[in-house]
Amino acid sequence: MSSSIIFFSDLDPNVLYPDLARACFSLSEPSYLRLYDSGELDERIKQFDRILESCELCPRRCGVNRLKGEKGVCRSGKALLVSSFGPHFGEEEPLVGVGGSGTIFLANCNLHCVYCQNYEISHLGYGEVRSESQVADYMIDLQRMGCHNINFVTPTHFAPQLVNATRNAVQKGLRLPLVWNCGGYENVRIIELLDDIVDIYMPDIKYSNSEVAKEYSDAGDYFSIVKEVVKEMHRQVGDLRLDERGIAERGLLIRHLVLPNGLAGSEEVLRFIAEVSSDSYVNVMAQYRPAGMAYKYEKLRRPPSRKEFESAIELADSLGLTRGLEQKNLLHHR
Repeated sequence: MSSSIIFFSDLDPNVLYPDLARACFSLSEPSYLRLYDSGELDERIKQFDRILESCELCPRRCGVNRLKGEKGVCRSGKALLVSSFGPHFGEEEPLVGVGGSGTIFLANCNLHCVYCQNYEISHLGYGEVRSESQVADYMIDLQRMGCHNINFVTPTHFAPQLVNATRNAVQKGLRLPLVWNCGGYENVRIIELLDDIVDIYMPDIKYSNSEVAKEYSDAGDYFSIVKEVVKEMHRQVGDLRLDERGIAERGLLIRHLVLPNGLAGSEEVLRFIAEVSSDSYVNVMAQYRPAGMAYKYEKLRRPPSRKEFESAIELADSLGLTRGLEQKNLLHHR
């Protein structure tokens, strides 16, 4: 296993971050606490566990029995695979706040983006098997460290296990909002089962063109799927709501990565987001750099130009999608 995988379980957060956790708590209770108290969370867990017998956690609906170790497109079985966890200060400002976003990076992925910047994690599966109880302990550690939320990164293919881990963490005192940080390629039925479990949805909207989505992520139906999913996410949690400190409590936060040569189809993506809500919080990102297997694809071999990125920013602004647009994005882009 790669030596670059880091776990923080040997750290004592109470020593490293004294009294910070109390200062970083959200003032409103996360919705999953109500489900836990009513017993509904246990009922949802039963439904999730049944899905693993014939997996349809994502739109690929492989139908494999993961409880017996069978693996589909995501190359994942019954056990959770965790690559790393810890406070993250490179996420969107409403998630980071003072104490950081409590990220838990899951290995493998249901998308096959050839340019993925986490290629070793998502494609090669670098991670360690961890029990749901261990992941619950990580969640509690992150809370003690002063993180503002628990941020599941690439969680789609481990939804049942993560909901189970959340129940375990609630029993240990968890009270932070959950962030579902995903690629947007979700089974809307699974998103419906996450209603009132997840407080903050953070999907990517990667493409609007089906041919591009097929070539670079092996998901030709990507845009039709993600539109349905984002609408359901918004129905559940609404626009991103911040507390008086500017820290996210609940809502939808959308990411859109500008790709070179217009490959992301940014205009259609942004128009769709504006139709969902002109108050949507959208992070139009300029971070694309050739990574993973991008070198094999001529149109992906360079970052987007400044003009390409500014055009996306100007369009978002013209559509009223001003939440999440910051001048520093332009200043930092090269």
